Amino acid sequence: MAFIKEESEDMTIEETFRVKQEDTEEQTDLMQLKGESEELNEMEEKDQYERHCDFINGENYFSCSGIEKASSQKRVQKTGARSNVNCQQCGKSFGKYDYIKVHMRIHSGEKPYSCQQCGKSFTQRGHLKVHMRMHTGEKPFSCQQCGKSFAEKRGLKVHTRIHTGEKPYKCKQCGKSFTEKYSLKIHMKIHTGEKSYTCHQCGKKFLRKESLKNHMKIHTGEKPYTCKLCEKCFTHKQSLDFHMKTHTGEKPYTCKLCEKSFSRKDSLKTHMIIHTGEKPFVCAQCGKSFNRKETLNSHIRSHTGEKPYTCKLCGKSFSQQGNLRTHIRSHTGEKPFICGQCGKSFCIKVNLNIHMRIHSRETV
Repeated sequence: MAFIKEESEDMTIEETFRVKQEDTEEQTDLMQLKGESEELNEMEEKDQYERHCDFINGENYFSCSGIEKASSQKRVQKTGARSNVNCQQCGKSFGKYDYIKVHMRIHSGEKPYSCQQCGKSFTQRGHLKVHMRMHTGEKPFSCQQCGKSFAEKRGLKVHTRIHTGEKPYKCKQCGKSFTEKYSLKIHMKIHTGEKSYTCHQCGKKFLRKESLKNHMKIHTGEKPYTCKLCEKCFTHKQSLDFHMKTHTGEKPYTCKLCEKSFSRKDSLKTHMIIHTGEKPFVCAQCGKSFNRKETLNSHIRSHTGEKPYTCKLCGKSFSQQGNLRTHIRSHTGEKPFICGQCGKSFCIKVNLNIHMRIHSRETV
């Protein structure tokens, strides 16, 4: 039972990470597909004008395999009137030749702007400029209410909705609202059941690319985030952030019914189920109910026999990550649970709890 509890606590952090993290690599990819972004207008218009001044001055016609004129107007007049042009592949309409030229790179796959530091390529110069801020750490857009800074203007715009409470994107099926269009798109997959991203090692499927990326760390054992105080390592930065609260003692989330405090919001949410008795997660095979989704997932493995967590030292496999973590201590000799009264240490917490009864009997 201790193994299961330990597994659940660990998985809660990872689940929290998957649900909360909105600034994903996939979002960046989606942003790169926008043809008429503000970033493009501001950063490329001058360069585009110089390269295509003959078009703007109305001195030449233009043609492209993926472009057609929207009307019979043959040239742009010197008065400044513009003719819309349509993409023949997807039908999207643009007011400038330069915009559709950039848009055509979505279909052709052309990415002419490359980062000299990491080699990543982009369809637009503006997107490369924004990407470079990842290397420089530059965050020029700051929130006037809380001071938080962002590398992109769009990031600040979305963040501002936290203060205003604005959620302009609403699900037509269940009425749930979101601050970002991308979040609504991901949410819709819950209704459709679509899971586009599959792990090639174990076959598990995911709604989001970021969720698959996080899952892969289970197979690789990667833990890039290290606590500077105790040197404990974590797979996710958010897991490290939660862990740091164990050192500071910070518990900002308090239950209004019993006043118990927690370091994590999801821990408080899980705790509230104790008061309500709610068990919304039901096993489709045996009908058993659980108060947490990760506990249900662990239970399902008892039906499937799946053991995705494997020890790299001896090859033994486990159905739960907590059990693997405890098993590894048999190789390392680590005993992190120490009795405060006599100093004796144990590899699992349940053994420490049993041991503490000895001292409680002595006190009596």
